[in-house]
Amino acid sequence: MRILIVIVTLALLACGASPPEADAATPASGAKRDARPLPKPGEKIPLGGAHYFTYGFAKQPKLGTAIMRVEIFTKGGAHDTSFVVKGDADMPSMRGAHASGDKDFSISTKGVYLLPVRLVMPGDWEVSFTFIKEGKTVLRGIYLFDL
Repeated sequence: MRILIVIVTLALLACGASPPEADAATPASGAKRDARPLPKPGEKIPLGGAHYFTYGFAKQPKLGTAIMRVEIFTKGGAHDTSFVVKGDADMPSMRGAHASGDKDFSISTKGVYLLPVRLVMPGDWEVSFTFIKEGKTVLRGIYLFDL
C-alpha cells in the first residue's frame, strides 16, 4: 500500500500537479502578474495621462508596523484625492502566509494616502498597489524590498 501511495505521489509531481492548499495560498497571484515593478521610492511615477504619484515608507521600515505613504498629484503639482488606492503586503517566498489582503489606503487631512503595513519577520517583502479612478484600474505596481 505504501508503495502505491509513493508511486501515485511521484506521478502527480512529475505531471506538475500541486496540492490544493498550495493553490489556495496564492489567491491574488493572477492580479499580481499584470503588476509592474515600481521605480525606487520618492520618484515621480506617471499615473494615467494627467497625474503622477510618489510613494515610500514614512520612516525606514523595521519589524512591526510601518506606514506606507502615497501622494498623487496632477501634472500641475496639486494634490489629488479622487483615486482609490488599494495595497497588499506579503512575502513572495511565503506567498499568503503573511498577506494582509487588499486594503484601501486612508486619506489624511493633508491629502496623503496612508496604509499600515505589518512586517512580522526579516526577509524579502513586497507591497502591491492598485490605483482606481472612476471604477477603472489605472495602474498596478509592486514595490519589492528587503527587511
